[in-house]
Amino acid sequence: MANRVVLAPMAGVSNAAFRLTVKEFGAGLVYAEMISDKGLITRNKKTLELLYIDEREKPIALQIFGGEKETLVEAAKFVDQYTNADIIDINMGCPVNKVIKCEAGAKWLLDPKKVYEMVAAVVDAVKKPVTVKMRIGWDDEHIFAVENAQAIERAGGSAVAVHGRTRIQMYEGKADWDVICQVKENVDIPVIGNGDVETPQDARRMLEETGVDAVMIGRAALGNPWMIYRTVHYLETGELMPEPSVREKIDVCLLHFDRLIKLKGEYIAVREMRKHAAWYLKGIRGNGMVRNAINQAETAEELRAILNNVAAQWEEQEKPEFQAV
Repeated sequence: MANRVVLAPMAGVSNAAFRLTVKEFGAGLVYAEMISDKGLITRNKKTLELLYIDEREKPIALQIFGGEKETLVEAAKFVDQYTNADIIDINMGCPVNKVIKCEAGAKWLLDPKKVYEMVAAVVDAVKKPVTVKMRIGWDDEHIFAVENAQAIERAGGSAVAVHGRTRIQMYEGKADWDVICQVKENVDIPVIGNGDVETPQDARRMLEETGVDAVMIGRAALGNPWMIYRTVHYLETGELMPEPSVREKIDVCLLHFDRLIKLKGEYIAVREMRKHAAWYLKGIRGNGMVRNAINQAETAEELRAILNNVAAQWEEQEKPEFQAV
């Protein structure tokens, strides 16, 4: 790993187009969005498409999830043999109901014994390093982060990423860095801290307060790959780089869009890019009107025209009003 800044796996977001764009801003390691073990075993077309990795993204961790040992192992073996991923990561943190109902994701958090058995079975079946991304616990009464991390280590896991929230918290409330620190103090494998890293200063503070080996950035990188670059630079030099200009934001947004078109085709890319464009435009005056226009765009040409119009107006005057194309 080139540095201590890691891009988190985010469902519906962390595809190859997004990952490569963020990787070029200096991420030391990127994670792909979680992939269903049963989808891999049944060779579901959409699931298999999630396995695509551009060599320029590496090193990369492909993340799988499942609730049954046999299917999880088979999925891991498939990733091991047929993909160019560097790491196989097991999801032990997804809080959504449809994953929990499959006895997968955050449901594992309640049973350190199952954690050991599942991770050990995967480690024994593959050659690639196996890591786990988990939450600190199910709820405030069931925080088994240390026990689960120790189980992962005993099972042969190479590293663990810890999101400082419980399953019940979902993505709300404050991440508990104290528990992340406890995990780091009780295992010898590398620990990656995740949760509430919204600025480069937060990243340094997490490293100092918890002792983790690396920081994982998720939502703060949405529409903002500069967060990765600025964090890497700040950790290495202590210098805080300036925020990007509107033109820079639009140019990278358009690059991301072109990659998404190549990956998924124009029709799907236009619709998926709507949310990404809104993230790139966050903080720009008049972005509400721009978002409305973007959400009505049907073609790549229309979307590009809207975005270029925004950049042109900001270049002409300091605080422009958005005018629809």
